[in-house]
Amino acid sequence: MSRREEILAEMGITPVWRLKDRPSRAEAAPPGWIEIKQAVPACTGCGLHKTRTQTVFGVGDENADWMLIGEAPGAEEDRLGEPFVGQAGKLLDSMLASLGLARGANVYIANAVKCRPPGNRAPESVEAAACRPYLDRQIELLRPRVIVALGKSAATTLLDVDATIGSLRGRVHRYGGVPLIVTYHPAYLLRNLPDKAKAWEDLLLARRTLAATIGGVADGAKSSPPV
Repeated sequence: MSRREEILAEMGITPVWRLKDRPSRAEAAPPGWIEIKQAVPACTGCGLHKTRTQTVFGVGDENADWMLIGEAPGAEEDRLGEPFVGQAGKLLDSMLASLGLARGANVYIANAVKCRPPGNRAPESVEAAACRPYLDRQIELLRPRVIVALGKSAATTLLDVDATIGSLRGRVHRYGGVPLIVTYHPAYLLRNLPDKAKAWEDLLLARRTLAATIGGVADGAKSSPPV
């Protein structure tokens, strides 16, 4: 049994669910959300549990086509228990609105790591590895049609590569069979406004990729870039 399977067994949510073809909207979502929502707050798999205020599980539509994955909670997320709040969260909401989307409406938002690293540092590899089974379980339950990795840390963690975000942008990757698009983290865009145009290009690529998976036009066909 692999370490990932051992952790899932400890969480009490085996057997492992594998990504497969997306069911129709009329079909019920696979079971397991209750178990993982109970398991994450109880996790002591790495040292971050000693300094967190609370875990930040994820938020949104649990039958969404879009899944957005960030790095790890910051101070406000740790305090409120929800990913992407504050100014970065407002910008993310604006980006979603420009696509005709909204937080919780065909969108699910999570982080690769569920606890805040002290000082908002980047998660260490052992911390990301401890959280990977939870993230994988969320993806398996959600069955998104497209994943958007927000920021270098999330992208390199998911793709298991050491690369610049510039080299990862502009093409379609795969994670567990799901198309994955890499773009900048909203907090980075707040400090580097000219790159918002590049982030918009990434979101359009994600929308085209999603449309191709369903053979139709995705949400927000007549949209404009965020301001």
